[in-house]
Amino acid sequence: MTQPTGFLIDLSHTIEDGLITYKGLPAPIVCDFLSREASRGHYSEGTEFNIAKIEMVANTGTYLDAPFHRWADGIDIADLPITAVADLPAIHIDTTSRIGRSIGPEWFEDLDLAGKAVLVQTGWAQHWNTEQYYEEHPYLTEETAVFLKQAGARLVGIDSYNIDCTDDGNRPVHSILLRHNILIVEHMTNLGQLPAADFRFFAVPVKVKGMGTFPVRAFGIV
Repeated sequence: MTQPTGFLIDLSHTIEDGLITYKGLPAPIVCDFLSREASRGHYSEGTEFNIAKIEMVANTGTYLDAPFHRWADGIDIADLPITAVADLPAIHIDTTSRIGRSIGPEWFEDLDLAGKAVLVQTGWAQHWNTEQYYEEHPYLTEETAVFLKQAGARLVGIDSYNIDCTDDGNRPVHSILLRHNILIVEHMTNLGQLPAADFRFFAVPVKVKGMGTFPVRAFGIV
C-alpha cells in the first residue's frame, strides 16, 4: 500500500466500558465522576463540564510492557526514556501465510532489525473482542526471542492475544526480551496497513510510577 509521506496509521484498539482484553482479568469500568448535569451547579449559567472516571487493570487494550512487568529490578513505565517509545525506526513482518501458531526465527532472518521496533502481523486482530481471540492464538517462540535479542531489536509488537504461548505457565519471550530491556507491545491492530519498512513507530504510555504495563495509543508514520 502506497501512502503519502507523513500518513498516520492507528495501531491501537479502542478501550470501552466492559471490554475484556485478557481473559481472567476484569473489564474496565468507564463512567462519569461528575456528569454534565451535575456540574451545572458549580459554574455560571450555560457552563458545564464532564469529568470521567476509569477503573481498569494495566493490561487493557493495546498496551506496552516495560521490564518491571516481568522483573522486579527492571525499569518501570515512568522511567522509560521517550526515545524508547517514540519515533522509532520500524519494520513490519507479515506472518499471516504461516502454517500453525508458532512464529520461528526464520521469519526474521536476513533482515536489519538493529535498533528497530519489530512489528509482527499474525492476523489475529480480526478476532478482537470475540471468544476466539482468547484461544489458540499465534505467538513467538523462545528461539525467536533469542534471535531478536541478538539482532538488536529495541521493541517487539504483535497483533495477537499474547506474544508468548499461554498453553502453560512459561513465558520465555517476555522473560528474554524484558530482561534485555526490549519493550513489548501486545494487542495491536491494523498492522496490514503498514509498509514492510521505512516508517516510524510510536507507543507512548502515561508516565505512571511503579507500573510495568500501561495502555498506549500506538501508531505508525509512513
